Amino acid sequence: MGGEGGARSRQRLVNQVNGTAPTVPYCSSVPASHVVLLLLAGLGAGIFNGVAGGGSLISFPILLALGYPALTANITNTIGIWPGYVASAAGFRREIGDQSRRLLELTPVAVLGGVTGALLLLTTSTATFDDVVPWLVLGAAALFAAQPALRRALDRGDAHPRTRPVLLVVGVFAASVYGGYFGAAMGVMFLAVLGLALPVSLAHTSGLRAVLSMIVNGIAAVVFLIHGGLAWEAVGLLAAGSLVGGYAGARLALALPAPALRAAVIVIGLGTAVKLLV
Repeated sequence: MGGEGGARSRQRLVNQVNGTAPTVPYCSSVPASHVVLLLLAGLGAGIFNGVAGGGSLISFPILLALGYPALTANITNTIGIWPGYVASAAGFRREIGDQSRRLLELTPVAVLGGVTGALLLLTTSTATFDDVVPWLVLGAAALFAAQPALRRALDRGDAHPRTRPVLLVVGVFAASVYGGYFGAAMGVMFLAVLGLALPVSLAHTSGLRAVLSMIVNGIAAVVFLIHGGLAWEAVGLLAAGSLVGGYAGARLALALPAPALRAAVIVIGLGTAVKLLV
Protein backbone atom coordinates (compact mmCIF):
# COMPACT_ATOMS: atom_id res chain seq x y z
CA MET A 1 0.00 0.00 0.00
CA GLY A 2 2.80 2.39 0.91
CA GLY A 3 4.54 1.67 -2.41
CA GLU A 4 1.35 2.36 -4.35
CA GLY A 5 0.76 5.60 -2.45
CA GLY A 6 4.32 6.70 -3.09
CA ALA A 7 3.95 5.91 -6.78
CA ARG A 8 0.82 8.00 -6.99
CA SER A 9 2.53 10.88 -5.19
CA ARG A 10 5.53 10.69 -7.54
CA GLN A 11 3.19 10.66 -10.57
CA ARG A 12 1.36 13.75 -9.30
CA LEU A 13 4.75 15.47 -8.82
CA VAL A 14 5.79 14.50 -12.38
CA ASN A 15 2.50 15.85 -13.71
CA GLN A 16 3.04 19.16 -11.91
CA VAL A 17 6.61 19.44 -13.20
CA ASN A 18 5.63 18.56 -16.78
CA GLY A 19 2.48 20.68 -16.71
CA THR A 20 0.29 17.62 -17.33
CA ALA A 21 -3.31 17.86 -16.13
CA PRO A 22 -4.44 15.15 -13.68
CA THR A 23 -6.56 12.37 -15.16
CA VAL A 24 -9.27 10.01 -13.96
CA PRO A 25 -8.93 6.19 -13.96
CA TYR A 26 -10.60 4.56 -17.02
CA CYS A 27 -10.50 7.99 -18.73
CA SER A 28 -6.74 8.27 -18.85
CA SER A 29 -6.65 10.37 -22.03
CA VAL A 30 -9.15 12.91 -20.67
CA PRO A 31 -8.08 15.55 -18.11
CA ALA A 32 -10.01 15.44 -14.83
CA SER A 33 -11.49 18.89 -15.51
CA HIS A 34 -12.86 17.63 -18.84
CA VAL A 35 -14.35 14.59 -17.12
CA VAL A 36 -16.27 16.85 -14.75
CA LEU A 37 -17.42 19.12 -17.60
CA LEU A 38 -18.61 16.19 -19.71
CA LEU A 39 -20.51 14.63 -16.80
CA LEU A 40 -22.18 17.98 -16.09
CA ALA A 41 -22.88 18.45 -19.80
CA GLY A 42 -24.64 15.09 -19.89
CA LEU A 43 -26.57 15.90 -16.74
CA GLY A 44 -27.64 19.29 -18.08
CA ALA A 45 -28.57 17.86 -21.48
CA GLY A 46 -30.60 15.12 -19.83
CA ILE A 47 -32.48 17.58 -17.63
CA PHE A 48 -33.33 19.90 -20.51
CA ASN A 49 -34.32 17.02 -22.79
CA GLY A 50 -36.57 15.77 -20.04
CA VAL A 51 -38.06 19.20 -19.42
CA ALA A 52 -38.72 20.53 -22.92
CA GLY A 53 -36.01 19.36 -25.32
CA GLY A 54 -32.98 21.29 -26.49
CA GLY A 55 -30.51 19.51 -24.19
CA SER A 56 -27.93 19.19 -26.95
CA LEU A 57 -27.75 22.96 -26.92
CA ILE A 58 -25.87 22.45 -23.64
CA SER A 59 -23.75 19.37 -24.39
CA PHE A 60 -22.87 20.18 -28.02
CA PRO A 61 -21.28 23.60 -27.27
CA ILE A 62 -19.30 22.07 -24.40
CA LEU A 63 -17.90 19.43 -26.75
CA LEU A 64 -16.94 22.21 -29.15
CA ALA A 65 -15.34 24.20 -26.31
CA LEU A 66 -13.28 21.15 -25.33
CA GLY A 67 -11.80 21.05 -28.81
CA TYR A 68 -13.80 18.39 -30.61
CA PRO A 69 -14.46 19.14 -34.30
CA ALA A 70 -18.11 19.99 -35.05
CA LEU A 71 -18.88 16.77 -36.93
CA THR A 72 -17.21 14.54 -34.30
CA ALA A 73 -18.94 16.51 -31.53
CA ASN A 74 -22.34 16.01 -33.15
CA ILE A 75 -21.90 12.25 -33.64
CA THR A 76 -20.47 11.82 -30.12
CA ASN A 77 -23.25 13.91 -28.65
CA THR A 78 -25.99 11.95 -30.46
CA ILE A 79 -24.86 8.64 -28.95
CA GLY A 80 -23.79 10.04 -25.57
CA ILE A 81 -27.14 11.58 -24.65
CA TRP A 82 -29.34 8.72 -25.91
CA PRO A 83 -29.68 7.13 -22.43
CA GLY A 84 -31.14 10.43 -21.28
CA TYR A 85 -33.96 10.13 -23.82
CA VAL A 86 -34.77 6.64 -22.51
CA ALA A 87 -34.87 7.91 -18.93
CA SER A 88 -36.97 10.90 -20.00
CA ALA A 89 -39.52 8.66 -21.74
CA ALA A 90 -39.75 6.60 -18.54
CA GLY A 91 -40.46 9.78 -16.60
CA PHE A 92 -43.40 10.59 -18.92
CA ARG A 93 -44.84 7.06 -18.89
CA ARG A 94 -48.25 8.21 -17.62
CA GLU A 95 -48.60 10.91 -20.30
CA ILE A 96 -47.45 8.46 -22.97
CA GLY A 97 -49.75 5.62 -21.90
CA ASP A 98 -52.95 7.00 -23.45
CA GLN A 99 -51.21 7.90 -26.73
CA SER A 100 -49.88 4.46 -27.65
CA ARG A 101 -51.87 4.24 -30.89
CA ARG A 102 -50.61 7.61 -32.05
CA LEU A 103 -47.04 6.58 -31.25
CA LEU A 104 -47.41 3.37 -33.26
CA GLU A 105 -48.56 5.41 -36.25
CA LEU A 106 -45.73 7.93 -35.95
CA THR A 107 -42.88 5.49 -35.21
CA PRO A 108 -42.29 4.45 -38.88
CA VAL A 109 -42.28 8.12 -39.87
CA ALA A 110 -39.69 8.92 -37.19
CA VAL A 111 -37.52 5.92 -38.12
CA LEU A 112 -37.49 6.84 -41.82
CA GLY A 113 -36.72 10.47 -41.03
CA GLY A 114 -33.97 9.59 -38.57
CA VAL A 115 -32.19 7.30 -41.05
CA THR A 116 -32.48 9.93 -43.78
CA GLY A 117 -31.02 12.64 -41.57
CA ALA A 118 -28.14 10.48 -40.31
CA LEU A 119 -27.16 9.43 -43.84
CA LEU A 120 -27.40 13.04 -44.96
CA LEU A 121 -25.00 14.04 -42.19
CA LEU A 122 -22.46 11.40 -43.19
CA THR A 123 -22.43 12.68 -46.78
CA THR A 124 -22.05 16.33 -45.71
CA SER A 125 -18.62 17.95 -45.64
CA THR A 126 -17.39 19.40 -42.36
CA ALA A 127 -17.31 22.89 -43.85
CA THR A 128 -20.94 22.64 -44.97
CA PHE A 129 -21.96 21.28 -41.59
CA ASP A 130 -20.27 24.21 -39.81
CA ASP A 131 -22.12 26.66 -42.06
CA VAL A 132 -25.54 25.04 -41.62
CA VAL A 133 -25.53 24.27 -37.87
CA PRO A 134 -26.20 27.79 -36.48
CA TRP A 135 -29.15 28.32 -38.81
CA LEU A 136 -30.69 24.98 -37.88
CA VAL A 137 -30.49 25.88 -34.19
CA LEU A 138 -31.84 29.38 -34.81
CA GLY A 139 -34.71 28.04 -36.92
CA ALA A 140 -35.72 25.50 -34.26
CA ALA A 141 -35.71 28.14 -31.52
CA ALA A 142 -37.72 30.59 -33.67
CA LEU A 143 -40.34 27.98 -34.58
CA PHE A 144 -40.69 26.95 -30.95
CA ALA A 145 -41.07 30.59 -29.90
CA ALA A 146 -43.74 31.19 -32.56
CA GLN A 147 -45.65 27.96 -31.92
CA PRO A 148 -48.36 29.39 -29.59
CA ALA A 149 -49.17 32.22 -32.01
CA LEU A 150 -49.16 29.86 -35.00
CA ARG A 151 -51.47 27.48 -33.18
CA ARG A 152 -53.93 30.27 -32.42
CA ALA A 153 -53.87 31.34 -36.06
CA LEU A 154 -54.52 27.78 -37.27
CA ASP A 155 -57.39 27.32 -34.79
CA ARG A 156 -59.06 30.63 -35.68
CA GLY A 157 -62.65 29.98 -36.74
CA ASP A 158 -62.76 26.49 -35.20
CA ALA A 159 -65.08 25.92 -32.25
CA HIS A 160 -62.64 23.33 -30.89
CA PRO A 161 -58.94 22.74 -31.59
CA ARG A 162 -58.50 19.75 -33.92
CA THR A 163 -55.81 17.32 -35.03
CA ARG A 164 -54.11 18.12 -38.35
CA PRO A 165 -52.95 14.70 -39.65
CA VAL A 166 -51.09 15.94 -42.73
CA LEU A 167 -49.20 18.57 -40.74
CA LEU A 168 -48.50 15.94 -38.07
CA VAL A 169 -46.96 13.37 -40.45
CA VAL A 170 -45.05 15.87 -42.58
CA GLY A 171 -43.87 17.78 -39.51
CA VAL A 172 -42.73 14.67 -37.62
CA PHE A 173 -40.83 13.45 -40.70
CA ALA A 174 -39.13 16.83 -41.17
CA ALA A 175 -38.27 17.05 -37.46
CA SER A 176 -36.91 13.48 -37.57
CA VAL A 177 -34.69 14.27 -40.56
CA TYR A 178 -33.50 17.33 -38.66
CA GLY A 179 -32.89 15.22 -35.54
CA GLY A 180 -30.97 12.55 -37.43
CA TYR A 181 -28.86 15.22 -39.11
CA PHE A 182 -28.29 17.45 -36.10
CA GLY A 183 -29.48 16.27 -32.69
CA ALA A 184 -29.25 19.69 -30.98
CA ALA A 185 -32.73 21.22 -30.56
CA MET A 186 -34.52 18.17 -32.00
CA GLY A 187 -36.84 18.18 -28.99
CA VAL A 188 -37.55 21.87 -29.55
CA MET A 189 -38.54 21.11 -33.16
CA PHE A 190 -40.77 18.21 -32.12
CA LEU A 191 -42.53 20.34 -29.52
CA ALA A 192 -43.20 23.05 -32.10
CA VAL A 193 -44.60 20.59 -34.66
CA LEU A 194 -46.65 18.55 -32.18
CA GLY A 195 -47.99 21.71 -30.58
CA LEU A 196 -49.24 22.90 -33.97
CA ALA A 197 -50.71 19.58 -35.11
CA LEU A 198 -52.29 18.18 -31.93
CA PRO A 199 -54.89 19.67 -29.55
CA VAL A 200 -53.25 18.29 -26.41
CA SER A 201 -51.49 19.74 -23.40
CA LEU A 202 -47.78 20.58 -23.27
CA ALA A 203 -47.29 17.67 -20.85
CA HIS A 204 -48.73 15.24 -23.40
CA THR A 205 -46.76 16.70 -26.31
CA SER A 206 -43.67 16.48 -24.10
CA GLY A 207 -44.34 12.78 -23.59
CA LEU A 208 -44.69 12.21 -27.34
CA ARG A 209 -41.61 14.31 -27.97
CA ALA A 210 -39.59 12.24 -25.48
CA VAL A 211 -40.40 8.94 -27.20
CA LEU A 212 -40.00 10.25 -30.76
CA SER A 213 -36.68 11.85 -29.82
CA MET A 214 -35.55 8.57 -28.28
CA ILE A 215 -36.42 6.72 -31.51
CA VAL A 216 -34.75 9.21 -33.85
CA ASN A 217 -31.67 9.58 -31.66
CA GLY A 218 -31.41 5.80 -31.34
CA ILE A 219 -31.66 5.24 -35.10
CA ALA A 220 -29.06 7.93 -35.78
CA ALA A 221 -26.83 6.42 -33.06
CA VAL A 222 -26.91 3.01 -34.78
CA VAL A 223 -25.93 4.57 -38.11
CA PHE A 224 -23.10 6.52 -36.46
CA LEU A 225 -21.87 3.43 -34.58
CA ILE A 226 -21.54 1.59 -37.88
CA HIS A 227 -19.77 4.56 -39.45
CA GLY A 228 -17.37 5.25 -36.55
CA GLY A 229 -15.53 8.50 -35.80
CA LEU A 230 -16.61 8.73 -32.16
CA ALA A 231 -14.86 10.11 -29.08
CA TRP A 232 -15.70 7.08 -26.93
CA GLU A 233 -14.64 8.40 -23.53
CA ALA A 234 -16.78 11.50 -24.07
CA VAL A 235 -19.69 9.23 -25.09
CA GLY A 236 -19.47 7.29 -21.83
CA LEU A 237 -19.30 10.38 -19.64
CA LEU A 238 -22.20 12.09 -21.42
CA ALA A 239 -24.25 8.90 -21.14
CA ALA A 240 -23.71 8.64 -17.38
CA GLY A 241 -24.78 12.23 -16.80
CA SER A 242 -27.73 12.18 -19.19
CA LEU A 243 -29.21 9.02 -17.70
CA VAL A 244 -29.65 10.76 -14.36
CA GLY A 245 -30.67 14.09 -15.87
CA GLY A 246 -33.24 12.64 -18.28
CA TYR A 247 -35.46 11.16 -15.61
CA ALA A 248 -35.05 14.15 -13.29
CA GLY A 249 -35.93 16.53 -16.12
CA ALA A 250 -39.09 14.64 -17.04
CA ARG A 251 -40.36 14.80 -13.48
CA LEU A 252 -39.41 18.46 -13.25
CA ALA A 253 -41.33 19.21 -16.47
CA LEU A 254 -44.53 18.03 -14.85
CA ALA A 255 -44.04 20.46 -11.95
CA LEU A 256 -42.92 23.65 -13.75
CA PRO A 257 -45.21 26.13 -15.54
CA ALA A 258 -45.10 25.88 -19.32
CA PRO A 259 -44.10 29.55 -19.90
CA ALA A 260 -40.92 29.09 -17.84
CA LEU A 261 -39.95 25.99 -19.82
CA ARG A 262 -40.62 27.73 -23.12
CA ALA A 263 -38.56 30.79 -22.16
CA ALA A 264 -35.58 28.69 -21.04
CA VAL A 265 -35.45 26.67 -24.27
CA ILE A 266 -35.74 29.78 -26.44
CA VAL A 267 -32.95 31.57 -24.57
CA ILE A 268 -30.63 28.56 -24.85
CA GLY A 269 -31.42 28.13 -28.53
CA LEU A 270 -30.77 31.75 -29.40
CA GLY A 271 -27.63 31.87 -27.28
CA THR A 272 -26.16 28.79 -28.94
CA ALA A 273 -26.98 30.03 -32.43
CA VAL A 274 -25.26 33.35 -31.71
CA LYS A 275 -22.24 31.55 -30.25
CA LEU A 276 -21.90 29.37 -33.36
CA LEU A 277 -22.32 32.33 -35.71
CA VAL A 278 -19.65 34.60 -34.18
